[in-house]
Amino acid sequence: MKNQLKLLRTQRNWTQADLAGQLDVSRQTINAIEKDKYDPSLPLAFKIAKLFQLPIEEIFDDSQSM
Repeated sequence: MKNQLKLLRTQRNWTQADLAGQLDVSRQTINAIEKDKYDPSLPLAFKIAKLFQLPIEEIFDDSQSM
């Protein structure tokens, strides 16, 4: 699933570790999501959307997976 996580994170000058700390996940999880190697769980996706104050659809694009 394609996502905008790296762009959103870097716009705020956050490291992967910064973002991971705010979401209570590992830095490796953030890295894997950014590299499209891991799709976050629905609760984590909602947490990410809430943190960035954006709808999930603006962060994650599942059109590639169909």
